[in-house]
Amino acid sequence: MGSERSDATADGTGDDTALALKILVAGGFGVGKTTLVGAVSEIRPLRTEELLSEAGQSVDDTDGVDRKVTTTVAMDFGRITIRSGLSLYLFGTPGQDRFWFLWDELSQGALGAVVLADTRRLEDCFPAVDYFEHRDIPFVVAVNCFANARTYGAHEVSRALDLDRGTPVVLCDARDRDSGKEVLIRLVEYAGRRHTARLLDSVG
Repeated sequence: MGSERSDATADGTGDDTALALKILVAGGFGVGKTTLVGAVSEIRPLRTEELLSEAGQSVDDTDGVDRKVTTTVAMDFGRITIRSGLSLYLFGTPGQDRFWFLWDELSQGALGAVVLADTRRLEDCFPAVDYFEHRDIPFVVAVNCFANARTYGAHEVSRALDLDRGTPVVLCDARDRDSGKEVLIRLVEYAGRRHTARLLDSVG
């Protein structure tokens, strides 16, 4: 179920109830993946960002994200404790096609994924949606509500993306810790239901 148990607590005592879950944060270029990981992480996030180069301008579509000057080239990493005994390890994936060879490695053992979407560039999250649907990895779509973007309801976004029935769509602000945490809670709940249903089907 994309998890591992920790054998020790912070004070060094054994704790068999500690559970760590691996979550991916995906989406198009410049949608806010690094921002979300940084906002919710309780540790200083590990970032692998590089300045956008002139060579990359020919392949990276910066329309709508003109002020973006860096890009993730491997992954972002952060950690958040949802409640006592439950931590999430967050892996932000690079958004550009040329870095997708990393996705298969990062998705190994993941409980599920958050697909960030920008309604100004909604088509940019299509590849991430397809990736997780085809691999049967549970995911939620989190619409990052930018100040200058038109607001759409969750049902409208779900229809536009042609999501499988039941796939959650939530509105969020990737800069806000509480908003990001709510997205992660929704994912854990949804992925938990999906995994439980699979187990029941396998023994039915």
